Amino acid sequence: MSTFANHELTLSTCLQIFEQAKLKAEEIGFNIALTIVDTGGNTKFFARMDGAPLMASDISRKKAVTAIGFGMPTGEPWNNFIKDDPILNNGVSGITDFMLLGGGKPLMVKENVVGAIGVSGGHYSQDEACCDAGMTILE
Repeated sequence: MSTFANHELTLSTCLQIFEQAKLKAEEIGFNIALTIVDTGGNTKFFARMDGAPLMASDISRKKAVTAIGFGMPTGEPWNNFIKDDPILNNGVSGITDFMLLGGGKPLMVKENVVGAIGVSGGHYSQDEACCDAGMTILE
């Protein structure tokens, strides 16, 4: 029988990721919701800054679920993947919890996927900047 090891983030690491992303959001001048999911797409951590848009909560979760579910970032990588394929382009909207908007990224430690992050609250480019800031603690 073959098995594999499943690597997961600690709560402490999730808090550090959030703090870095929050600092970036404050620097840019907006408020975010941030969700981190484990490798099974289950919510490991969630926080919503005071004043973050209400919709940002669910959008951040969907971005994280999409990133872990497909193993690729949301936003431009997904857009490039589907833009010339009418079946995919029309079909993705029917996928439960799918979110094309940028701001969702798989989290890697060394070569292991350990979860995914989703950020929402600003323009998707700002959300991506907050993701990147949070992910710096994994380097």
